[in-house]
Amino acid sequence: MKKIALIFLTLFNLTFSAEVILRKELSYEKYTLDHFYKYKNVDREFQWKKIEDKISNIENFKKEYAKIGTLRNFRNSNGNPAQLESFLTSPERDKYGVRRHQGIPLYESLNKKPIRYGWDGSFVGILDEKDGFVKIKIESIEGEWWTPKKYVKQISNTPTDKLIFIDRKNQNIVTLQKNNSEWLIRSMNPATTGLDRLPHNYPTPLGTFVIQDKKPRMNYLKLGSSSQIAGFAPHATRFSGGGYIHGIPVELPRTSIIEYSPTLGSTPRSRMCVRNASSHAKYVYDWAKPLNTLLIVIE
Repeated sequence: MKKIALIFLTLFNLTFSAEVILRKELSYEKYTLDHFYKYKNVDREFQWKKIEDKISNIENFKKEYAKIGTLRNFRNSNGNPAQLESFLTSPERDKYGVRRHQGIPLYESLNKKPIRYGWDGSFVGILDEKDGFVKIKIESIEGEWWTPKKYVKQISNTPTDKLIFIDRKNQNIVTLQKNNSEWLIRSMNPATTGLDRLPHNYPTPLGTFVIQDKKPRMNYLKLGSSSQIAGFAPHATRFSGGGYIHGIPVELPRTSIIEYSPTLGSTPRSRMCVRNASSHAKYVYDWAKPLNTLLIVIE
């Protein structure tokens, strides 16, 4: 079946679902992976069916909710979220793996304690507002939730034409751009996601996020330090909390950018971020629009 699918994709550069058409038309062509490939002895792939289904869900989500927005609490800028009604499974995360730090408290009803947290940067539909709270539907979480209004930013221009997919299972990244009725595949590259190893490393969170902001150079600290800079990562595009797409980390005292690392596309190893070849990180940095581009992390 994989061989037949590969022949089809190679000849026609098309994939189909009931509502979504994908066509390969790269605008970044370095380090491009095949549709099916190997990492050591492991078969890997681009999960086009899962990508198509997610695009369809997002398109339907945007049609269903007249108002859309994003959750925001970068560096607890909107306040340390309230303690959960139930206990945490660790000092830092709820039972779904979402950290309290930079998290957004989610309530089933008003005048009670929150029962879980939402990720900073999450893509949401806005349903109602009452007594300083907003009722929301998070695209990647079941149910409807209340949260204090200060954590929700309404987006005036609905994200429509650019999507980034991060695949944690296959350690790859796809960029897509809508062109009339088609979604053009703009790049297919190796990536490296976050490692689940507390206290310094966190997995890249699953879900649908709104690109928040960008910085040409993102400094990172030495392990265990709250102030000492260890190095920087170039062309950083932030999507959730301290999670960025960025280029290869550069450890000081070196100052020149590193283009590529053989660890890309291997196994999770970052602190939460998504590492790319530095030129691909720059491509994403230049191409993605804050508050108007979505990033989707799949497994």
